Amino acid sequence: MALMPKRVKFRKEMRRVRPRKATKGNYVAFGDFGLQSLESVWLPGRVIEAGRIAAQHFMKREGKLFIRVFPDKPISKKPLETRMGTGKAEVEYWAARVKPGTMLFEIAGVSEAVAKQVFARVANKMPCQTRMVGRRVVV
Repeated sequence: MALMPKRVKFRKEMRRVRPRKATKGNYVAFGDFGLQSLESVWLPGRVIEAGRIAAQHFMKREGKLFIRVFPDKPISKKPLETRMGTGKAEVEYWAARVKPGTMLFEIAGVSEAVAKQVFARVANKMPCQTRMVGRRVVV
């Protein structure tokens, strides 16, 4: 089952896009290493789930995986060859709004070499450019 909210105030949203860099959720907060987005994209819930499965399958119960994004934006799409004026279409899937710099996944309890391999597999599932980052040490 793909990720989606339990309930929302409004079923359908406008398709607004704001090209800005992320100011929240743009650093490693829970784990030791993170997968950071370099592009702006709507990330569908099924893609997030595919990344989670790829990571957990490779780690084999070693370490902990944190998912930092949640699909809370409803994306609707009209069927092909439909005339104008029949209202807004039903929700087709749910997506997470990802800005450049947003942390997508984090890993704790594994070495850097294993984290690099895990994030290489997860990055293949993502529809945007990503990079692996480490936790910042505050002195």
